[in-house]
Amino acid sequence: MTASGTPRRAAAPLARRRFLAGMTAGAATLAVEGCARGDSTSSQPGTTSISNDNATWDEGYRSAGQALKKITGYALRPLSNPSVTSYQQVVQMTLQTSKATDLVKWASGYQLKRLARAGGLTDLSHVWQTYAAKGWVRDATRETVSYHGKVYGIPLYESYYVLFYSKPVFRKLGLTVPTTWAELLHCAEVLKRNKITPFLASQVGGWPAIEWFQELVTKVDPRFYQKLVAGQASYLDAPARKAMDIWHDFMRKGWMTSPDYDQNRGPGAVKAGSVGMFLHGTWQSQGMSAVGMKPDVDYGAFILPTVDSSTPKSVITESGVFAVPAEASSHSAAMANVGSWLAPPVQRVWSDFLQDSSANPTVRSGNPVVARLQQDIAREHRIPLIRYWEASPPSLIQGNTDDLGGFMAGQTSPATTLRRMQERAQDEWAAWRRDEA
Repeated sequence: MTASGTPRRAAAPLARRRFLAGMTAGAATLAVEGCARGDSTSSQPGTTSISNDNATWDEGYRSAGQALKKITGYALRPLSNPSVTSYQQVVQMTLQTSKATDLVKWASGYQLKRLARAGGLTDLSHVWQTYAAKGWVRDATRETVSYHGKVYGIPLYESYYVLFYSKPVFRKLGLTVPTTWAELLHCAEVLKRNKITPFLASQVGGWPAIEWFQELVTKVDPRFYQKLVAGQASYLDAPARKAMDIWHDFMRKGWMTSPDYDQNRGPGAVKAGSVGMFLHGTWQSQGMSAVGMKPDVDYGAFILPTVDSSTPKSVITESGVFAVPAEASSHSAAMANVGSWLAPPVQRVWSDFLQDSSANPTVRSGNPVVARLQQDIAREHRIPLIRYWEASPPSLIQGNTDDLGGFMAGQTSPATTLRRMQERAQDEWAAWRRDEA
C-alpha cells in the first residue's frame, strides 16, 4: 500500500497466496450470496456502507451515522450478516473486489494483521496521527491496529473485562466489592453457602472459554501474559500453571457454572440471584439493561483483583476496528467517516447506545458503572492488555480455545491442557514467522 491507500500492483506474497487459495472453495457460494445482495454494497449518495456481524448494533450505527453526517455529509448504512463464519468468509472474499463495503467491522490484533497481510486494506496511519494529535486515541493501542508499522484499523469501541454483580444480592449478604484476592474468595464462599453459584463460566459458542484463562493469567502476572501471547514465554511456565490450578480449584469447589451454561442467560441469572458474579466485557451492560437492571442501582462491576497484592494491576481491553477496503466504491466518503468516527459528538451517541466505554479517552461513558471503571483504570494506572482472542496468530488462538473448552468440560487436566497449548504455540508461531519472512 502507498500512504494514500492506493494498492500497488505486485505479485502476491506467499502468505497472501495461501490465504486466497484457502478461500477458493467458497467462491461459488459467495457469488450466489453476492447476487442475492444485489446492489446493496454499491455506492449510494450520502452514505457509507458497513459490513457488520452484529445486527443488534444496526440502530447504533444509524444513530452515530446521523452525528457523522453533520460533520462529513455521509451517514452510515449497516449491512449485517449474523453468521460470524459466513461474515468472515464474505469479507475476505470480497475485500479486493467491487463487492467490498465501504467500511468493514473487524477484530484488532492478529485478526487484523492477518486481514492486512492478505492485501486490500487502506493505510490509515495519517488518520491515526490526526487523532493522536488531538488526544482522541491511546498510544498504547496503536500496535493492536497495525501491521508492519502501518495502521489499518480505527478503534470502534473500547470494552473492559469485568465481573458484573447484583448490588441487592451483595447488600443482602453483607458483601462489599472485593479489592483483594482474599476478599474475592470470601465473597465466593458466602455466595456458595447461600446456594448461589459464585461465578459464571461458559464455553458455549467456543470463544468464551478464553475469559477465565486470560483473567487468571493476567492477575497472576500481567507481564508474563504479554510475553506469552507474543510467543516469548511458555504455556508450561509457572504463572500459567498457577492460573490453571486456581481455575481448576474453583471448579472443584462448585464455584462455577457448568461449561454448557449459555452466557446469554447471564444478566437474568445475576438479576435472579442464581449467579453471583458474571465475568464478561463491559459491552454486556446492554444485556443488563435489557433484563431491567439499572446501572449502579441494580448492578455494579469491578475488575478482578490480583492474586498477590504486589502484582501490577491490569485490565483486559477489547476493541473492534473499522477498516477501509482499498476498492470501496465510496472510498472518499469512507475515509471522511473513518476520519471523524472518534469525534466526541459522534462518540457520545455511540457510547450511549452501547452503554460502554468509547475508544476516545476524552469521552466519559454515560453509564455510571462504566464511568467508574474508567476512573479506576486511570487512577490505578492499570496495564491495558489485549484480549486473548486477538493477541496471537488466529490458528493458535482457535486451537487453544478448543483445548480450554475441553478442560472446562473435564476432558483434560490443567497440565495436559497447557502441554497441548504449548505444543500448538511452537508450531503456529513458527508458521506465522515463516509466512512473515
